[in-house]
Amino acid sequence: MIVDKIRVIISDKQKEIKIPTGIRMLIRRCCNAVLKMEDFKGSAEVNVSLVDNNYIQNLNKQYREKDMPTDVLTFPMGKNGEYDINPENGAKILGDIVISVEKVTEQSKLYGHTVQREMAYLIAHGMLHILGYDHEAGSFEKLRMREREEKVMNLLGLPCTSSYVLN
Repeated sequence: MIVDKIRVIISDKQKEIKIPTGIRMLIRRCCNAVLKMEDFKGSAEVNVSLVDNNYIQNLNKQYREKDMPTDVLTFPMGKNGEYDINPENGAKILGDIVISVEKVTEQSKLYGHTVQREMAYLIAHGMLHILGYDHEAGSFEKLRMREREEKVMNLLGLPCTSSYVLN
């Protein structure tokens, strides 16, 4: 199944870290890979905001009552496969993914892989949340979501080179 068309709107709302060349294309490729893997039908659009730790901490506090920065927040616009439609282009509005670029940099060093892999992983994670996956719903759902994330990483040529579990 080929996704009709996906529009990924990327906003860089932080000034701390220069976004490496190719990251925007990688974000788009990752969104496409998730939708293809999940056999998503129709056109879609998703917003990706690249922010700093302070910005994402404020959102985390406001929406999750957790007063700390996090790596990714997702704001799905659909439920049970039903989405609002953008009247201008007929695309399904999937939602918003917010990524802390500071956390991407920190975690890539912590886990010993590239900034590109960390960014793609967090985008895949966010896209799966937008499509209804929920790792907080139990150990089976967590495992299922993790398997899907790694499948996308392999599709993108960014396989896992280390564990996300620290000793």
